[in-house]
Amino acid sequence: MREWASRSLCVAAALQLLPACLILAQIQPNAAANLPAQRIGPNDLIAVSVYDSPELTRTVRIGADGSMRLPMLDQPIQAAGRMPSQLESAIASALVAEQLIVDPSVTVTIAEYNSRPISVAGAVRQPVTFQAAGPLTLLQALTKAGGLAADAGPEILVSRQQVTQRIPVKGLIDAADPQLNLPLTGGEEIRVPEAGKVYVIGNVKKPGAFPVQDGPQSTVLKMLALSEGVAPYAAKDAYIFRREANGSKNEIRIPLTRIMARKAPDEPLLANDILYVPDNKGRRLTFGALDKLLVFGAGAASALIYAGVR
Repeated sequence: MREWASRSLCVAAALQLLPACLILAQIQPNAAANLPAQRIGPNDLIAVSVYDSPELTRTVRIGADGSMRLPMLDQPIQAAGRMPSQLESAIASALVAEQLIVDPSVTVTIAEYNSRPISVAGAVRQPVTFQAAGPLTLLQALTKAGGLAADAGPEILVSRQQVTQRIPVKGLIDAADPQLNLPLTGGEEIRVPEAGKVYVIGNVKKPGAFPVQDGPQSTVLKMLALSEGVAPYAAKDAYIFRREANGSKNEIRIPLTRIMARKAPDEPLLANDILYVPDNKGRRLTFGALDKLLVFGAGAASALIYAGVR
């Protein structure tokens, strides 16, 4: 009889503790994932624990208006813009004001940030959007995106609160200038524009579209080096086809042989220029024809040029 009574008491005690255990089990994963304390924002997920009050211990999603609600509290509590410790005080004050608990002990931890997105897009290996769970830097954000792609341009654009900063890639990465490694707190958009390209076609060994990596312009000799030099029977003169800012087309004749012999100054090339090296038979294509051929790609354009000329 005594054994049966003892077992009954144990079962009754376990049943009484069951609701509290279930609530603790619910918030335990979030508590384990406690994140660094930062100011709370809309849509963040917080874990609220009120000592000896399992009915108030739970995870709460902050509303889009920045407020949160707890059971038995008539009024919402403003959470956005507050640190977790400040929200603890606000919750405790609300519980006392509504005469629910005389001296509450409240703990607030961050389970999930959703108000601090950072997006990295453009010429990176893996464009990504992630939440800033803690303070981080521009280089750390670029690392999360897998780093810069091979066709990345010379600048990185960092936008926040409608203000855009231009960060030179060489200064940030090659010179390791700490002033350029901006601190990020969330809400930033990082864009890496692709480098402008110069199209080299005609009588060269490796025609193609080559990025302008060193700034807004390159030169004829640099592009010839990237295209592995001129092919046999190249003409003495080459042509730069350039589309001006006003939409007009400009054809520039350059003394290619004299430039290669260092008897004439090297010519600058701008992004989207076409460097065309005709053969020495005196036949060449016009700007309009080259513009249409580039739709097929620089390599295919050169193949079509050879097929048409020969």
